[in-house]
Amino acid sequence: MPRPGPQDLPKGFTFAAASCGLKKSALDLGAIVSETPSAAAAMFTKNLVQAAPVVLSKDHLRRSRTRMRAIVVNSGNANCATGPSGYAASKQTARETAQQLGCSPDQVLVCSTGVIGVPLKVGKILGALPALLRVRQATAPAFAKVTRAIMTTDTRPKWAAEHFRIGGKSVRILGCTKGAGMIQPNMATMLAFIVTDAAITPKLLASALRDAVDGTFNAITVDGDTSTNDTVAILANGASKARAIRGTATDYASFAEALAEVCRRLALAIVADGEGATRVIEIEVRGAKTERDAKTIARTIANSPLVKTALAGGDPNWGRILAAAGRAGVQFEPSRVGIDLAGARVCRNGLEVSFNERKLHRRMLSKYVPIRMDLRSGRATARIWTCDFTGDYIRINASYRT
Repeated sequence: MPRPGPQDLPKGFTFAAASCGLKKSALDLGAIVSETPSAAAAMFTKNLVQAAPVVLSKDHLRRSRTRMRAIVVNSGNANCATGPSGYAASKQTARETAQQLGCSPDQVLVCSTGVIGVPLKVGKILGALPALLRVRQATAPAFAKVTRAIMTTDTRPKWAAEHFRIGGKSVRILGCTKGAGMIQPNMATMLAFIVTDAAITPKLLASALRDAVDGTFNAITVDGDTSTNDTVAILANGASKARAIRGTATDYASFAEALAEVCRRLALAIVADGEGATRVIEIEVRGAKTERDAKTIARTIANSPLVKTALAGGDPNWGRILAAAGRAGVQFEPSRVGIDLAGARVCRNGLEVSFNERKLHRRMLSKYVPIRMDLRSGRATARIWTCDFTGDYIRINASYRT
């Protein structure tokens, strides 16, 4: 994808990245800084096991009353299951960042990603932070470096930008994310950082973020695993000088739409870069009694290893899709179900429909494959995005630590 340009950068933010030695000869430390206190909102993993930076960042959001200055993130080590020393390391990171920026440590969000259970060599981070923060810049290349510094098994950086106008002034939203494995929607399933120069209250910002996440980051899955470090955070500093966004005005609708689009593109970039993935799969379940039922069935299909391996081979084995739906714990009548695979009807009323298997196989080898299931039991619909399973997924995760 093209690199971000100057036109994509919200005003009032600076960026920096460096290699501090947590990974071999690769960028592994990044910073995103608002030059003024920003409204902030964030969502975190719901995994019972939570990394030290997640616990600390939640506390900082409360203590700062959601007024933040910076996000500091390291890759190469998750700083999870590391005990009191791990929490102390996150606090030291926040404290050193705050000292360099002249703000309170509570105004710093700390994030980590990488291997779980390995003590974090925080001295490497602390040693690199002063120089890192001195060289931060409000440039597209500096932001691009941050997108690479947060990568683990990702094969490419992921970013998205949108802009819209409020009262004649341009407002920008820019985001980046990392994620390729350990991806299962339960907010969030990756690290994602979004900045905007919109003027908006923390309460409205949190509402817009929740709505955006629900249909994007919480609607993707690679392998059904929810990480211990998942975080999506957004900072809004008002530097655009556009009028403040209100909850009942069209300005809010424009902001929410742009934010949702940034999140959607970031989420789909994660699925497309799923570990070993060769294609993106969109699973839509229609005709359910409730949206929750539709989501449950769609997610069960998306996480089925049998479905995902069939998709890797372009095998139109629709029976695996029907079987996965049947074990989702949702009541429906199998004899009413219809299934379309890559645009071809393969099942009607729970029975196979004649189709050209060779032709459908070729269509299923596309980069994007849609699956549509109609339960014919109600009016609710849900959509989940996933990817196929290949042998490379096993190879990557069998040697992740060694």
